[in-house]
Amino acid sequence: MQPLVMLKMARSLSRLLTGCQRFASPPSVYAHLCHSSTCLPFRSSFVRTMGALPFSFPLKPRDFSLPNSAWSPEMTRLYDFYNNQCEVENESGEKQKGPWRRLPSYNRTLKYATGGAYLSKFIQSKNRLFTRSIKTAGAAFEYVMFLNKEEQRCVCIFQAGHLLEGPPGHVHGGAIATMIDSVTGALAAFMSGAVMTANLTINYRSPIPLGSTVLLESSVDNMEGRKTFISCKVTSTDGSKLHTEATALFLAIKVSHLLGM
Repeated sequence: MQPLVMLKMARSLSRLLTGCQRFASPPSVYAHLCHSSTCLPFRSSFVRTMGALPFSFPLKPRDFSLPNSAWSPEMTRLYDFYNNQCEVENESGEKQKGPWRRLPSYNRTLKYATGGAYLSKFIQSKNRLFTRSIKTAGAAFEYVMFLNKEEQRCVCIFQAGHLLEGPPGHVHGGAIATMIDSVTGALAAFMSGAVMTANLTINYRSPIPLGSTVLLESSVDNMEGRKTFISCKVTSTDGSKLHTEATALFLAIKVSHLLGM
């Protein structure tokens, strides 16, 4: 290996370790990096080092599907409506799971990252799911999804910010397609595990004004082997106006395909 390359690698490692904060479970840091008994001396020293250094990555990633100051009153109202159905009271007044489940939304799903917990945190801090790549609240994609397993349905409350403009004062068609793919994909993944979009057919009916709140409602039409067929419609919150409707086909895949294994 060239000396210059080695020097750059050493500097990168030094910067990485310098920014570290105390890690709750040091063994998980290297659990997937070294398994043989010959690595025990290295592991012990690595744990001592990691336990003494500050760690800059949060132990728990931020959930972007929770209310924030940019949400409109209508979006907040609908959030409360569905969220209240995630937990209901029985006849005895005890709390129990309701028919709906809120799906949290992060920059990146950690379980698909390789390298163990430490590397997963590092990847999660750098990689960003592009619908969550804009830090300014309310500027682009503001949304939250709720899923009903029994009814095989997924509902998304979506508020489009000014950065998603297409036609003057209205949402870009590509942004609408992105949300349809996200909602139908979430439902397909919940029903079938890891999936990839095979086909997405969209019919645009009426434009969506920027800043308005709309509902995306998707449901499973059919499941055949690896195939999951889903339909979706985008409407005003009172259901009086149909903005967009779509059908999608998803294929179940092995997670190893996502990792390039």
